[in-house]
Amino acid sequence: MKDQQTALLRQQIEKLSQKKFDLNAWKKQTMMMLVSIFGEESQKVKEIGKLEYEYNSWSLRDNTGFNAYEEGCKKTGRAILEASISEIELADADIRAEKKAPAMDTGFVLDALQEELKGSQFKSLLKILKSDSIKDEKERKVAEILQELGPQTTVSILKSILMNEGFKTGLPD
Repeated sequence: MKDQQTALLRQQIEKLSQKKFDLNAWKKQTMMMLVSIFGEESQKVKEIGKLEYEYNSWSLRDNTGFNAYEEGCKKTGRAILEASISEIELADADIRAEKKAPAMDTGFVLDALQEELKGSQFKSLLKILKSDSIKDEKERKVAEILQELGPQTTVSILKSILMNEGFKTGLPD
């Protein structure tokens, strides 16, 4: 899908170099493509829609003025499409990276924690880990809970995690 989207946008960029360029037809085609990729409310669609030749008295008197406006529209259109292609490719790279990273089986970690912690401590720890708090704040709260446990309990939790078969199978070769 990503390859098709970028290919369509690259075709639109190529059309900007055609000898018989029609800005209005190009805009309509480009906007339809961008809407299908990014949605109707996309800023890219709005910016393409704003592209217009400027028909004022100065540009109408001088043919080079019209050419300058046309080149400005083409340059802006090209920049918008190139940014769109980059966004599609970056989003695709992020998705591939997420797929490559295997999800960690946390079951044995939770078992080790649940075995060594009191029920209220375990619930508090899970609540902190699932919260939307800032990372530094979470680390501080987790450290407080671990300090309350004392070194012997902390060692028991870590030993239980490290000795688990699930941990062993997740180790690199």
